[in-house]
Amino acid sequence: MRPLISFWSWASLLPFVLAVDDASSTVSLSSVAVPASSPVGTTFSVITSVSGVQSSSAIPSISISSQSATVSSASISSFPSAVSASTVAANPSTQPISIIPISSNSFAPFPVPSDTPIPPTYPSVDPSKPPAVDASVVPDFGPAWAAAHAKARAKIAGLTLEEKVNISTGVGWTGGRCVGNIPALEPINGRGWPGLCLEDSPLGVRFGDFATSFPTGINTAASFNRGLIRQRGLFMGLEHRAKGVNIALGPMMNMGRIAQGGRNWEGFGADPFLAGESAYETILGMQEGGVMACAKHLVGNEQEHKRTQSSSDIDDRTMHEIYAHPFLRSVMAGVGSMMCSYNLINGTFACENDKVMNDIVKREYGFQGFIMSDWSAQHSTMSAVTGLDMTMPGDITFSSHTSYFGANLTAFVNNGTISESRVDDMATRILASWYLLHQDSPSYPSVNFDAFLPDSDETNEHIDVQDDHFTLVRDLGAASAVLLKNERGALPLGKKDRSIVLLGNGAGPGRAGPNQFGDQGGSDGVLAMGWGSGTANFTYLVTPLDAIQRNARQFRTSVSWLLDDFNLPRAGNMARKRTAALVFLSADSGEDYITVDGNEGDRKNLTAWHGGDNLVLAVAAQNNNTIVIVNSVGPLIVEPWIDHPNVTAVVWAGLAGQEAGNSIADVLYGAWNPSGRLPYTIAKDPADYSAQLVTGGGPQDVLSIPYTEGLEIDYRHFDAKNITPRFEFGFGLSYTKFSYSGLSIQKISSGDDRAEAALVSAWDNGNATAIAEGSSRAFWLHRPAFKVTFSVQNSGSVFGGEIPQVYVNFPASSGEPPSVLKGFTNTEASPKQKKSVTITLSRYDLSIWDVEKQGWRKPAGKIGISVGASSRDIRLRGSLPS
Repeated sequence: MRPLISFWSWASLLPFVLAVDDASSTVSLSSVAVPASSPVGTTFSVITSVSGVQSSSAIPSISISSQSATVSSASISSFPSAVSASTVAANPSTQPISIIPISSNSFAPFPVPSDTPIPPTYPSVDPSKPPAVDASVVPDFGPAWAAAHAKARAKIAGLTLEEKVNISTGVGWTGGRCVGNIPALEPINGRGWPGLCLEDSPLGVRFGDFATSFPTGINTAASFNRGLIRQRGLFMGLEHRAKGVNIALGPMMNMGRIAQGGRNWEGFGADPFLAGESAYETILGMQEGGVMACAKHLVGNEQEHKRTQSSSDIDDRTMHEIYAHPFLRSVMAGVGSMMCSYNLINGTFACENDKVMNDIVKREYGFQGFIMSDWSAQHSTMSAVTGLDMTMPGDITFSSHTSYFGANLTAFVNNGTISESRVDDMATRILASWYLLHQDSPSYPSVNFDAFLPDSDETNEHIDVQDDHFTLVRDLGAASAVLLKNERGALPLGKKDRSIVLLGNGAGPGRAGPNQFGDQGGSDGVLAMGWGSGTANFTYLVTPLDAIQRNARQFRTSVSWLLDDFNLPRAGNMARKRTAALVFLSADSGEDYITVDGNEGDRKNLTAWHGGDNLVLAVAAQNNNTIVIVNSVGPLIVEPWIDHPNVTAVVWAGLAGQEAGNSIADVLYGAWNPSGRLPYTIAKDPADYSAQLVTGGGPQDVLSIPYTEGLEIDYRHFDAKNITPRFEFGFGLSYTKFSYSGLSIQKISSGDDRAEAALVSAWDNGNATAIAEGSSRAFWLHRPAFKVTFSVQNSGSVFGGEIPQVYVNFPASSGEPPSVLKGFTNTEASPKQKKSVTITLSRYDLSIWDVEKQGWRKPAGKIGISVGASSRDIRLRGSLPS
């Protein structure tokens, strides 16, 4: 479904009537109240109006309904066991907004940390040459940052105030060829500077043609494979760079706190350690490719409903141990930029939150790069004082030709409200990040595409940047598929399967190709990504039907199909007498500016779309070898059919990108022995999750979202409350079996110098780390301190991969959940082969956040160590040596 007018004219056409070229679909655009520009010196509160163009996709709110593309609410509720997810809607709590007072402020920049490399475990590292995957080192980007800051300071020394302000101020929506643009300073090859191109998304070059659509973040995390995660980051970085992008707007690392969260698929799951390691490897890869990464969204943006008018109320310990942790790992990966989020944090807008931006990120983490706003997430000029360095896209509301920075920031400096030294710091941080990535090189490509005029041959050069990256997409898609059930040898498919049938819309293509919905805002055909600004256009999309037919021909298998989710009698009849019936289910979600069948970004429930549960039962009623393949943005409730005796296998394929069909076929036919693991818990009942979607609220209300579950997110909650899930976090089957043995936990001798030895001794004695610049990323805290060694043996009959996981069991007095993931790796082995595996733990991994002392400390008592194949399949147990 594609509008007949330019997709990018929508922001200025409110309200309007839209024609579409698909008569069976309807699109309605809600009228959008855009807040008027606030005069300089006045306060701005979101409770007065709501902007419908609140993302880097920058389009008004869209509602989509299509008979063949989405399932109506009636068709879901017609199934008696359909499950609605729990939500908090009746009389939700609301709260006021904390506004920054306008008053004169002095400023002193945070010092550039004087890091001293300590080879080989703390080597000096440049982003272009990161440490090898799985290397037991802590990279020291300090010298590289120091050199970059020196160049930046020299550059701004010759600039006027207005020029320095311009470095921090976007040109406005559609003011350049990218979704975000910082203007050039003339002359570019003299005292000036070429400016910046900022472009989505976390899985590819959004709006770019001849580019790769990579597997989503959630699939990337499900691989638990650092090598593949790093390579994905590298290839995305190379493609963005080749398009002339300076800053790629990703990775996204908000937590999968609520199962219905609309953008969960962009991120790395429901565990902070997994999300942190995925972010770390992704950033190392992206910046090795030459593009600047952007860690987003800082912080607490876990739901889409009223995301600009809700406050994520998070206590300090939970903030540090759960939600801020992936951003710490991003800093340790040398990330050049961060993006603050739309929501409020404890009553203050994220992009005005001094505690988060200044104290945690810049002071405690020692972050040397810059923080930009999400698109139109800035609310005052005074945000410069509380840590915001760049406004995006630059205008207060899209195409308003006004800005909180720009002339207003200049005025605030000239009248003494904001110190010019703060503007110097903002410009220095931005330019230093540019120098850090060597984007001052004459060989760095110029922008060669146009996000707003993709069909223009004058501004879009149609550069092909794909290379052979499809091979990684296919491998990662297969590596992230999770085998949840496999009985009676149902999988892998092969010669035994003489006749198969594929059932469901998700097995085939959409009616109008893979890009029939703008920003992928609809559901028709195989689901390979969610919707919103975190998407990319497909250059092509391999369907399961295509790939399975090619594989089936090797075995002279008969293949038939029905790409219809609702003709249940015919689906059941076609499944009769087939050796295997493959049923394809999906569930979609995305960003809140697009509403699909009543799903306002967040999912309305945790039920399969398109009446999927009905389809499985109709097929299983007539075929005793029903295999279910699930393409979902997150957890589903599978209770209606998971224990059906005729459902023999379930493959959780997720959102695998452009090679989705090939990846699924590789797993189904055994070319790839499944090794993926769940990056979240699949519950038996939506109410079993520790947090629910908060809905409701009037147009002027700011919803309070209390994070009262604290540290007990996802599996941690299930463990703490002794709730049995359907499938636990970290779970995944294989076509072979693995056994574990020989656990050894040893302290690593490090030969600390005197100063470091004192810090280590204090930590050993239970003292919290001191309050200082860079205290949370200190080398001594993160260097390997203990090694967990054990053996993994392939006890089955085929080659396969295993994902050993290390969980820390803190003493009950610590207040931690019973089991906390702190290590994982992937290992492959031939039949009967035994591999030795070593996973290291740092003092940080073994610490808790002390709210009173504002530091990390070792809790008193015995610390247990568990090694297993999932959060509940523990094979070996031990304890930390004293």
